[in-house]
Amino acid sequence: MAIACCFSGNLFAQDFEVAPVRLDFNAEPGENQTKLVNVKNHSNKKASFVISISDFLPGSDGKRQIMPPNTTRRSAANWLNINPSFFELNPGEQIPVQVTMLVPGDEYGAAWSMLYVQPTQEQTSWDADKALSAGVMVSGRIGITVYQSPSSNNNHSVKVTNLAEVTTPEDTLRRFSATLDNLGDKVTTCKVHLIASNINTSEEQQFPSFEVETYPKMTRNVPLELPKGALPAGKYALAVIVDYGPRFALEGAQIVIDIE
Repeated sequence: MAIACCFSGNLFAQDFEVAPVRLDFNAEPGENQTKLVNVKNHSNKKASFVISISDFLPGSDGKRQIMPPNTTRRSAANWLNINPSFFELNPGEQIPVQVTMLVPGDEYGAAWSMLYVQPTQEQTSWDADKALSAGVMVSGRIGITVYQSPSSNNNHSVKVTNLAEVTTPEDTLRRFSATLDNLGDKVTTCKVHLIASNINTSEEQQFPSFEVETYPKMTRNVPLELPKGALPAGKYALAVIVDYGPRFALEGAQIVIDIE
């Protein structure tokens, strides 16, 4: 079975499919919202599935550290209700799973967790994993990222700092790094642009942009690079511009570099 990129909203693993793989809730404190996740069995035999909840800690490099549920400060694990959380599917069959977010009355900030959809395989008592339910072994899984932030929470604020060159003697490209500081209280998707302006001719060249996710009160280190031969010799103002929505001013940082 082919692997589909999670940004498509669908993901295949082994012989089952999950869609979507990201849930964005915007319930106000004291309210609840329900969204659907579809799980489809693509195998030629009946399969059982279980859905579990985990937390994660976002890292400055974009990686996530998976944690037990309800162990992080921004955890939404205790606010989630999954129905059904265990089910069987015949070959080609699919099921809509209800994921309900129940937000406590005093929670106005952003929170997040992970759901994992996993097929299970019956085992004998001799080889069952004691860390799991008796007689059941968990195999490959698909993760669903769950975000919650009230609609009334408009506290977006992202700043760009520490733009610097980090090229090493072993590198064949000019490499740079910038830091995005999320000073707000929203999980914010930022579009990052790299622009080089020739100081003598004022000619500009923009390189392919990309998106990164930033988390409240956390930093995200963003690697950047100039392709070899991308710019003719000269002195350039190299700028990183960050766009995180039409209602907010662009943020950026700039350094001067020489291309020989």
